[in-house]
Amino acid sequence: MSNAIEAYKPGVFDLTHKITVEKHGHTALITINHPPANTWDRDSLIGLKQLIEHLNHDDDIYALVMTGQGGKFFSAGADLNLFADGDKARAREMARRFGEAFEALRDFRGVSIAAINGYAMGGGLECALACDIRIAERQAQMALPEATVGLLPCAGGTQALPWLIGEGWAKRMILCGERIDAETALRIGLVEQVVDSGEARGHALLLASKVARQSPVAVRTIKPLIQGARERGPNTWLPEERERFVDLFDADDTREGVNAFLEKRDPQWRNK
Repeated sequence: MSNAIEAYKPGVFDLTHKITVEKHGHTALITINHPPANTWDRDSLIGLKQLIEHLNHDDDIYALVMTGQGGKFFSAGADLNLFADGDKARAREMARRFGEAFEALRDFRGVSIAAINGYAMGGGLECALACDIRIAERQAQMALPEATVGLLPCAGGTQALPWLIGEGWAKRMILCGERIDAETALRIGLVEQVVDSGEARGHALLLASKVARQSPVAVRTIKPLIQGARERGPNTWLPEERERFVDLFDADDTREGVNAFLEKRDPQWRNK
C-alpha cells in the first residue's frame, strides 16, 4: 500500500472547489480551501455532506483527516456576509446546511481526525468538534464567538463542546466569548495532541494510518457505542455492547482478524 498523497476520484457529483480531497493510503485527506479564512458557505457545506456520503460507501477508505488550506486558518467559520441583511429564510437554510454537513461528518463510519492548523473559530471549531479526534498546532486559536455578533453556535457547538470540556469551560467560551490557545485546549480536553507549527496534517495522517490496522467492520460497530453515551447512560448500552460483539461473528473480518493473529501475520481486511 502506498502512503503517498494522490488524487482521489470521488465519483460523479458536484463537489465544490472550496473543498479538496486527496487519498493517502486508506485515508481521505479533506482540505477546506476557501481563502483567505477558509470560511463555510452553502456550496462548501453541501459539498462536504456529499463527500462524506460518498466516503461512507468507499470500502477502501477507513479514515479521514480534515484540515485547512494555508498556515493561518483551519476555518474561521461561517461567512458573515451571508447574514448581513438579516434574511431569516437564508439563516434557516444555512443553519440546516451546517447541521446536515457536520452531523454527516460526526456520523462518518470510519475515524475522523481534525488537523487544526490555525484559527478554528465558530463553525470552524464546530467542524473540528464533529471529528472523533483533534490535533492542534501550537499557534492555533479556538473560539465559539457567535454571541459577540448576536448569533449562537448552530452546528452542534452548544451540545458537543460541554460534552467534551464540561459546562463551565463551555460557558466561558460561548457565553463569555473566551478564545483559548492550543495548550489550554489540551489541558481542558478539547484537543488530544498539540504539535509544532506545520505538523498537524502529518501527525493526523500518521494516526489515521493506524486505523488501517483495525477491522473497518469493528470500527464502524464500536464508534456508535462510544458516542451513544452522549444520549443515554453508559449502563443502558452494556447489553447492546454484548450483542454487537456477537454480531461481529457474522463478519468476514472477524474470522480473518482472529486467524491472522494466531498465524502471526497481518490481516487482510475485506471490510465486510
